Amino acid sequence: MIEWYKKVVFENYANFTGRARRSEYWYFALANGIISILLILVGAIIGGVFGDALTGGIIGYVLFGIYTLLTLVPTLGVVVRRLHDVGKSGWFYLIAFIPFIGGIWILILFCTEGNHGPNQYGSDPKNPTEEINEIGKVELQ
Repeated sequence: MIEWYKKVVFENYANFTGRARRSEYWYFALANGIISILLILVGAIIGGVFGDALTGGIIGYVLFGIYTLLTLVPTLGVVVRRLHDVGKSGWFYLIAFIPFIGGIWILILFCTEGNHGPNQYGSDPKNPTEEINEIGKVELQ
């Protein structure tokens, strides 16, 4: 899980091209959620030790807000690459803003297995030998 998180945040910080497997997206989302909850809890603990619960809640949400801003670009990048894996444009993510049905539709797309073989957004991330199969292939015109 941590390896997928590091891959998204550090190696592909602002990468909006290519494709992302389901495991890359979901492990990143899980790690992102755990870190967010921990930041809010740390703020609450700090507030409990050094002040009142209200102050701790504010500190927790400030930490959460800063973290969210820092991970906004990699989050959008992995979302776009995940949509590319199922053959959709990154702009398709705007469907999430349609009340009720939009979020469900995006969730279904994130859970759907990606296209087998290459598509218009890149090669299949599940097939690391795909490039080897293309070597020496002659296209007839």
